[in-house]
Amino acid sequence: MDHIKQNIPNLFSIRVEEIWNILSSVNDPEIPVLSVLDLGIVRDVKVQDDFVEVIITPTYSGCPVMDFIGMNIRKVLSENGFRNIKITHHLSPAWTTDWMTEAGKEKLRAYGIAPPVAKTFDKNYFETLKIECPHCYSLNTKIISEFSSTACKALYQCNDCGEPFDYFKCH
Repeated sequence: MDHIKQNIPNLFSIRVEEIWNILSSVNDPEIPVLSVLDLGIVRDVKVQDDFVEVIITPTYSGCPVMDFIGMNIRKVLSENGFRNIKITHHLSPAWTTDWMTEAGKEKLRAYGIAPPVAKTFDKNYFETLKIECPHCYSLNTKIISEFSSTACKALYQCNDCGEPFDYFKCH
């Protein structure tokens, strides 16, 4: 019996690690090259017996895809044999681009979206930022709109190559 008890923590660790590995296959529906782990929106995974809880934080408090992401997390865990699943949304602490992985930021750049840069909030935030063009790597860029296809992106244009591109805003 002691042999079984000694293996319980190891089984727990393996189960949690398995879930994190499974979650790496869940992509953001708005930026499909990023997983929910790349974005850093998965805050925690809890396992107790056959119960799994995945805690997620939206990139914005009104992010319209969080229910869809939760549904995809539930689906992929079910497909991998987990049955008793709870998805919990935490708004605090608020998500920040600091939670994104470096690999995620590189994936954004390769996809044609400028990754977030250091935060320096002031009244001229967008005008003072030097955003690198993900196409030609020039810093000679200008903002077109503070909002792009989603609330988490701004629209920029490169003055050198002329290409428009999204910038994943810091917050």
